[in-house]
Amino acid sequence: MSAQPDYTPVTPHAPAPGAPADLLSQLRADRRAITWVPAFEREWAAALEESCRTFSLAEVYKVVQDWQVRLAHAPAVDAFVASGYDDSEFIDMAELRGRHL
Repeated sequence: MSAQPDYTPVTPHAPAPGAPADLLSQLRADRRAITWVPAFEREWAAALEESCRTFSLAEVYKVVQDWQVRLAHAPAVDAFVASGYDDSEFIDMAELRGRHL
């Protein structure tokens, strides 16, 4: 009988060693810095605590990758919002669920 788990946990791809610092400098330069920098710092601190507790870097990697994606897609989101999208046909899922209870 083996003491190894029956599964192999999936670890996110490791970012470059300087990625967190580079990411933070990019976030500070972004127009959303006033909200994004504190949010990143909170998530980063929580990930570091989790890493110390579990001896896994998976959560740290995930935070870096999530914020890299947010930053990379921000121009597309801005363009979508600036395009004057029509959300008048928005469906409120909470309201819809409430009708079927």
